[in-house]
Amino acid sequence: MYWLVELNNKQYKIEQGKPILVDKLDVKKDSEISIDKVLLSRGDKDEVMIGTPYIKDMTLKAKVLGDVSGKKTRVFKYKRRKDYRRTIGSRPQFTRILVQG
Repeated sequence: MYWLVELNNKQYKIEQGKPILVDKLDVKKDSEISIDKVLLSRGDKDEVMIGTPYIKDMTLKAKVLGDVSGKKTRVFKYKRRKDYRRTIGSRPQFTRILVQG
């Protein structure tokens, strides 16, 4: 059983009972959020519901497991023979959620 949902203007594939990482949300740990922008739903018996663009009257409850830091990325810029070097790094922040159904 899985769903395709839209959260923070990005689409995610969510399976029941499996935690996923989404872009950082402004919610506290162990709180519950509701996701009402469900694009597609596929059940256990291969029944598929497709929304236009969203499925009406379907909301998912998700538990927030906490915030997680992503993998650090580094960008190195330079110009040859000009003594110009810059190193820039960033570490994205994610929120781990678990859908209960």
